[in-house]
Amino acid sequence: KPWLGHHNLWHLHRRSVAGGVAAGLFGGLIPGPLQIITAVILSIVFRVNLPVAALTTLYTNPLTIVPLYYLAYRLGALVTLTDIQNHAPTTFSMAGKGWTDWIPALIDWMLSLGKPLAVGLPVLAMTLAVLGYLLVDHAWRIYVRLAWQRRGKRRAHDALRIPQTV
Repeated sequence: KPWLGHHNLWHLHRRSVAGGVAAGLFGGLIPGPLQIITAVILSIVFRVNLPVAALTTLYTNPLTIVPLYYLAYRLGALVTLTDIQNHAPTTFSMAGKGWTDWIPALIDWMLSLGKPLAVGLPVLAMTLAVLGYLLVDHAWRIYVRLAWQRRGKRRAHDALRIPQTV
């Protein structure tokens, strides 16, 4: 209870949800089956919405992981100034393999990417986390501002209405 009892872990408000999205986006790029565990730990440490963090990690799946890791590889190559023309990774292929073979194939492919991937993953994870936090925070503020404007217009309209007497 001391760890899971904080109200921010379960309530939906702007900072808690934005932080939960950031934790989930960061944790989603952790290799292997540790994504949700990482997001949960981050949400407890930073006291942000735990269910949102856990659900946000689901943006990585067998269909999206390869493009995301390739983007991380390209970003890592840019940061480390690695010439990717001379550093050719092995190609990732699932041809002739079952669904149970995709994790070993993915690990072999990741190891062939080396330093650019090792640097690119945390850089991409931090970038996605910051962008996700800012996007949710900004969208929440816009929604609240528009709701207040609608409420003000409705009150002004109701105040101008002349009561009908019989």
